[in-house]
Amino acid sequence: MKSGRAAALLLAGAAALALSACASGARKPDLTLPATYEAPAGTAQVTGSALDKWWLIFGDEQLNTLEEQAILASPDVKAQIARLREAAATRNSQIWQTFPTGDLTGGAGYTNTSGIGGGGAADRLFPVGGVSQDDHLDFKVTWEMDFFGALADARRVAKADYAASQFDIESAHASLVANVADSYFQARGLAIQLNDANETLRIETELLRIATIKAERQIGPQSDADRLAGDQAQARSQVASLQAQQHAAQRLLLILVGRGPEPVENLPLTADVPDPPPLPEAVPGELLTRRPDVREADEKMRSAALKSKLTKEELFPNLTLQPALGIAHQVAPGVGVAETVLGLLFTPQEQTTNTKYWSLGANLDQPILDIPRLLQDAKAQTARTEQAVIAYEKAVQDAYGDAENALVALSADETRIKILEDGEKRARRAYDAEQIRYKAGIDDVTALLSAEQTWRTDRTDLTAERVQALRRAVQTYKALGGGWDYETTKTATRSP
Repeated sequence: MKSGRAAALLLAGAAALALSACASGARKPDLTLPATYEAPAGTAQVTGSALDKWWLIFGDEQLNTLEEQAILASPDVKAQIARLREAAATRNSQIWQTFPTGDLTGGAGYTNTSGIGGGGAADRLFPVGGVSQDDHLDFKVTWEMDFFGALADARRVAKADYAASQFDIESAHASLVANVADSYFQARGLAIQLNDANETLRIETELLRIATIKAERQIGPQSDADRLAGDQAQARSQVASLQAQQHAAQRLLLILVGRGPEPVENLPLTADVPDPPPLPEAVPGELLTRRPDVREADEKMRSAALKSKLTKEELFPNLTLQPALGIAHQVAPGVGVAETVLGLLFTPQEQTTNTKYWSLGANLDQPILDIPRLLQDAKAQTARTEQAVIAYEKAVQDAYGDAENALVALSADETRIKILEDGEKRARRAYDAEQIRYKAGIDDVTALLSAEQTWRTDRTDLTAERVQALRRAVQTYKALGGGWDYETTKTATRSP
């Protein structure tokens, strides 16, 4: 009786320790964000569905086609689909492990026995040997009772881990479509630079020709021809370099959209770029739902908090039911007895037995000596949960910083474009005026070519800035959480 009371007190003490361990929980993350970005206010209203496919805002049919091809055939997308299937199967497997488990087992045996030697009176009275057969079918179940919610929490962990994987894949999808657009605009910019480099080479060649003629006729110094020869060599080198860069950009773009084996000639690029779209309106709080990396960090934090709760729930008693049922069929050799005029006659006779059964068992498991280890495991998981909370806070801050910096840079690009447009217009007017002076015989061809070179340099700077603004716009839409199927995914996951 005393031993029974001691065991009860020990169980009560263990339960008290478990309850005290489960009282602690993860802290709430600090999600304080400024009300607005410290950047010029945007003028373009971009809805959620428009952010899902932000590349349509640029109005470029070739870009739209490349994005569609990337979404359908890119190796990255195929890998993402495979990863999502793996994550879904892993989630389902982990959920099924929390439900009752059981095995259906069966067996059959056949034995034929016969005596060796003998022949005496005993063998005649009691025959030896015969056929034995044993067939059985059993179904045994293990059912853990979830009194303290541990199994439900394990299912929530599996769902949170799957959601984190899903958002990680969506983040990769958003990066893919951004990389396609960025590579596309970069390739278009290289095509423009290559055209300008060819024009520069033409101008340098013509200037060198004129300087060489002047030097030969001794109306100009040879040093001018030598200097221009160096400029021409530099222009030729620039053309060769841009040709290689454009080829590499086209090849990268083909690989991104799943057309890697095709020749680069299958991807013609026009030597111009559209104007960048206006600065979009944005609200910092929307990053919590729009950014897939923030959503991923949120789900990882939730999973870590649930795992912390699970480690503490391991301190509670565990009750497991073990019901079972089965049937059996047995055949064994036996002896039959018959009464005759000569006395009792013993003959071989099979004995057949058919049985069925059911049983119900229960096991109670309360960790006692493992409590110190389990408490340390709980502390370690609590520390991991705190790391997940910090990672979530950092993801939110990084998202805000990315979005604000992209908006500031895009606004600066818009200002620079206006300044360079004015400079390019002035250089064009100077070139047009020099053409008039050249046709009137006032200036020679050298002055005309120099004016053209200045105008084309300003034009190249303007084009480069437009390309930079387009690429910055791509970064901005990605930073704001665009480029993935948010409108569909948000209905399948919880709000952060």
